[in-house]
Amino acid sequence: MEEYSEETVDQNIVNTIRQFALSQRRQIYDMAHAAGADSAHIGGALSLVEVTATLFSSVMKIDRSDPHWTQRDRFILSKGHGVLSYYTALAEVGFITREELMTFEKDGSFLLGHPVINRDKGIEFSTGSLGMGLSLGLGLALTAKRRKMDNKIFVALGDGECNEGSVWEAAMAAPQHKLDNITCIVDRNGFQQTGSNEDIMSLGDVGAKFRSFGWQVLEVDGHDVEQLYRAFTSHHIRAVPRAVIAKTIKGKGFSEAEGDNAWHHKILTGKLYDQAVNELEPE
Repeated sequence: MEEYSEETVDQNIVNTIRQFALSQRRQIYDMAHAAGADSAHIGGALSLVEVTATLFSSVMKIDRSDPHWTQRDRFILSKGHGVLSYYTALAEVGFITREELMTFEKDGSFLLGHPVINRDKGIEFSTGSLGMGLSLGLGLALTAKRRKMDNKIFVALGDGECNEGSVWEAAMAAPQHKLDNITCIVDRNGFQQTGSNEDIMSLGDVGAKFRSFGWQVLEVDGHDVEQLYRAFTSHHIRAVPRAVIAKTIKGKGFSEAEGDNAWHHKILTGKLYDQAVNELEPE
């Protein structure tokens, strides 16, 4: 594993990210309960909360007043089923209202079970067909380089999604073009839709795989916002893309769901909703 800055992160930044993540979790529970749908994919959204909280609260360059600003940083949720983490991050920075969040998966809503492009609302691409997001990110990164722009591109993948061959085609292409403006985040929660990654198709050492293609690889606790912040903001040691392998827990923050793959689809009933909300504690 390559080294990155171990400098202490400003406590104000840490507190901002933690409060952002706490608010996201509460809104995820509200949305999933209101929708009453098994397509809310709560487990895979909760594993990604600290990642999206860190990026949207403290790392990415965005301007709510100008959603089409050409200099903005971009986030692509390749694991589109984790969309509740994305929508709530966009709500926290002002792209989506609380009232709009509560229309999730209702008739006529723009907030569907997978992201559908709506740049006025901060949704950069339609995703959910797994394996496509990293290639989309490469296109953005290559365009930015050729236009001499300093945009940064962040792409979140699921570890089960890494079974897709298109992920590795993109992984080979990014170093070839010296795309040090793209960061791939692998949500390493150990599960995919129908079971554990180890049982279905083992990834082995996913960091070693990215490293073998020429990426700078940083392996972090995906729920430790200080580690995430340092990984996203540290200087590139070479002109190569960066992969952040974030070790996470599916269903993180709700004891009933943590590490239980049934929560890939499970419905948040009234009783379970009350339990989840009661477990929310500010750090």
